[in-house]
Amino acid sequence: MVNIARRRRWRLERRCRRRHPRDVPRRAALAPPRPARPAALPQQVDVVVVGAGIVGLAHAVEARARGASVVVVERHAHATGASVRALGHVAVTGQDGPTLAPALASRDRWLALSRQAGFVAHESGALAVARVEDELAVLEDLAAARDGAVTLLDRAGVAARLPRATDGVVGGAVLSMDLQVDPREAVPALTAWLARQPGASVVHATAVVSMEPGSGRTLVRTTRGDVVARRVVVAVGHDVDGLLPEVGEAHGLRRVTSQVLRATLRSTGEALPVVAGTALLRQPWVARSPHHRRILVRLEDERPRTVRAGVALVVTQHAEGRVDVGSTRLEAPAADPFRQEALDDLLLTESALVLGEVPQVVERWSAVQATAPEPFVVARPQRGVLAVVASGGDGMTTALGLAQRTVEGFF
Repeated sequence: MVNIARRRRWRLERRCRRRHPRDVPRRAALAPPRPARPAALPQQVDVVVVGAGIVGLAHAVEARARGASVVVVERHAHATGASVRALGHVAVTGQDGPTLAPALASRDRWLALSRQAGFVAHESGALAVARVEDELAVLEDLAAARDGAVTLLDRAGVAARLPRATDGVVGGAVLSMDLQVDPREAVPALTAWLARQPGASVVHATAVVSMEPGSGRTLVRTTRGDVVARRVVVAVGHDVDGLLPEVGEAHGLRRVTSQVLRATLRSTGEALPVVAGTALLRQPWVARSPHHRRILVRLEDERPRTVRAGVALVVTQHAEGRVDVGSTRLEAPAADPFRQEALDDLLLTESALVLGEVPQVVERWSAVQATAPEPFVVARPQRGVLAVVASGGDGMTTALGLAQRTVEGFF
């Protein structure tokens, strides 16, 4: 009897749907509409690059240069990550070991791409400022190792390039291989240039949900449609642990949050980056100097809060007296969403010791980067998929050169 009753009710509902279709909502009407597939998102492509930061763009440029069709998929409406929040100092001269060759290659690529894509890459070098004799000794060691690429300066030489340099400055050096690139200009310009190239496209506001291998291809599922790719490059920085958590775990990836300031100065010198204090210790080559440990011990004794906050003073100078001042460095499993005013105060104090005045802050921001024990994370978590992370915030310095090597090996 129960089955007969169910059949009668089912027949009645079916007749009602035929006579009054608007009275019975359909599942399709209740489901949210799927975002339209962008015209720039192909059904099939040689290479999908996930992430439109400088690491992702570098790999897309290299893949296209080798004749592969490429689509870059970026989850945001435009690049908003660490690449556009960087200071723009391409710190080539002080690199060493595994970072030196990619940095040198990146320098050449920055200069070439600036001409092609229409942004400015200043061959300005950088001014390293020493406030204590042991810091000057480190620069002398670097000059000996980089014959011709480092010009030592006395205090007068520093003052000629930095007019308001304080009396505490004892000397410095010009690091001639360094470049200055404004990431707010360069990253969008490079993105637009790449999108104009035949066989290349960039799709924004589209997130990659999963990657499924099979038959020598990878099915890349996105929020706006699926793409079948021969190769996939995942270049999403610290967010790699969301898409490929096994890569983050295997390589010990953690997050580093940096605070940066944009400010104005009453007087500026030559438009070149200024590096001083603990920032000298961040230069990879300096770790080999016999003076490295001595400087670190002294700074820990003199300015322990500065060392604990990871303050590394780099000032990039722009037009009309505008400067970017950075940065602090706090490491944690997850990025703290709240800025600390005390860290900004430390940055301003350190900059005043070198620049001779306290910069007037007009803008503040934070950047989250990935850090790992090794300078680069290059992993193949599954067939046809390459994950690439430039550790420690060195993407602007090394990514373009790193991509030449990884793409060549991947293809």
